[in-house]
Amino acid sequence: MNDVDHRRLAADLYNRTWTLIERPRRTPDEDDEMLYSTFASAYHWLRVEGAGPEHRARSEWQISRVFAELGRGDEAVVHARRCLEHCREHGIGDWDLAFAWEALARASRVAGDEETFGESVARARVAGTQIADAEDREHFERSLAELR
Repeated sequence: MNDVDHRRLAADLYNRTWTLIERPRRTPDEDDEMLYSTFASAYHWLRVEGAGPEHRARSEWQISRVFAELGRGDEAVVHARRCLEHCREHGIGDWDLAFAWEALARASRVAGDEETFGESVARARVAGTQIADAEDREHFERSLAELR
């Protein structure tokens, strides 16, 4: 498989996962598909030569989100922390850093850790003010508002 194929599959699987996340009601088979597709997307991003570290952070973010959607808080927290660590390690800010904190907040809530939830929401709000693009910032704020 070549680089173009990996990139196309990574993006298509990421988008398919997002479609499933947004579905109001999923069947158990769709839940399985959502989980498998997010991991498959992450795998293919790892195989794309020249993919930036932001792709890895976004993969970890989406994996965390899927686990949160499935009510699997402990696993969601693991991947949210990996997303955040990847942002910090590579100096990734803006949208990605704000959503890393959002992921940790969401995952912590699902895991029942209200202290980390509160701290993460506060950090997400601060990071969200640093999102340069107004539309991206608005999208982030809507996502954060879901957690109230």
